[in-house]
Amino acid sequence: MSDVKKVVLAYSGGLDTSVIVKWLQETYNCEVVTFTADIGQGEEVAPARAKAEKLGVKEIYIEDLREEFARDYVFPMFRANTIYEGEYLLGTSIARPLIAKRLIEIANETGADAISHGATGKGNDQVRFELGAYALKPGVKVIAPWREWDLTSREKLMAYCEQHEIPVDFSSGKKKSPYSMDANLLHISYEGGILEDPWAEAEEDMWRWSVSPETAPDQPTYVELTFEKGDIVAIDGTAMKAHEVLEHLNKVGGDNGIGRLDIVENRYVGMKSRGCYETPGGTIMLRAHRAIESLTLDREEAHLKDELMPKYAEVIYNGYWWSPERRMLQAAIDETQKNVSGVVRMKLYKGNAIPVGRKSEQSLFDESIATFEDDAGAYDQKDAEGFIKLNALRLRIAAGKGRLQD
Repeated sequence: MSDVKKVVLAYSGGLDTSVIVKWLQETYNCEVVTFTADIGQGEEVAPARAKAEKLGVKEIYIEDLREEFARDYVFPMFRANTIYEGEYLLGTSIARPLIAKRLIEIANETGADAISHGATGKGNDQVRFELGAYALKPGVKVIAPWREWDLTSREKLMAYCEQHEIPVDFSSGKKKSPYSMDANLLHISYEGGILEDPWAEAEEDMWRWSVSPETAPDQPTYVELTFEKGDIVAIDGTAMKAHEVLEHLNKVGGDNGIGRLDIVENRYVGMKSRGCYETPGGTIMLRAHRAIESLTLDREEAHLKDELMPKYAEVIYNGYWWSPERRMLQAAIDETQKNVSGVVRMKLYKGNAIPVGRKSEQSLFDESIATFEDDAGAYDQKDAEGFIKLNALRLRIAAGKGRLQD
């Protein structure tokens, strides 16, 4: 007899997690609590309640976490200018620690023995969910059906639904996407289908948030982004909450063909995976943030921060948001943001997000020194001679020994 009496499931209301509800009830003979998070995926989450009720679920959690997601996860990550393997803005990765946190909190509230998720045994998400869960509740039991059951294809899942009278909603009349998709306020990801061939170009009708750069407007759009301590707090002078910032930039960025990405990435579990991503708002945020930092950060501070970023990105990608190393890195990153305040003017045009102006009361740019005109003695150019000779000293010595010759 199973020692699991109650389990909290991360529940989307889709085919996979609906099957998981019934499978958990049958396999573990346990009560299932469902948790559905609205993190800006763009789909109605309310129907998840009716679907869960039809499956006999008594305790149903449906929560709007958009502001917490943007404020406490996305924005701190963007203070570091975080990208994985030079391109990926970590849209899926950054959502998992919040979901893991709520799963554990709900488990504690309801007295559940275990948590469960619908991530497969081939992907990164299983790692992210479970590392977060174990960090927050070391003794928790995790049930990952995809690593246990034999329902290894869509056909088997559909047969299971028919056998157990699980309702499958095709009422929208829309053709099911051939891609495995994940969406939240920061991005949409696409995997599977023709994308499994790295040579095949993604179909134009795959993209949901953005027009193609070719069909984007012929006139640029300008936006002014106001930063306070590294975070965007207003757009075009209008104060906005974190999730409102992302929603607005996703719309204006998508309208201008910004934020499409096609990459082959290295998963933490060992395989390479080809995926496409749409991150219009995040792309604008990243370039604007670097622009305001270029004006307000000390050179060595900025360079050291850039050296830390790949490690920080790897920590998040691999699922270690709740680790001591992430907290340590975050503290260092946040320290650098104390003076990162000001306004950046962005030009959005046919897939490009271009900083064209920046200003700040904390600016370290001194026009009297940087000017090509008469600087009235602000910078003595003769000082450069000694600077160069001192820095060349080791090179001159080595060259004298013939060590710098090919």
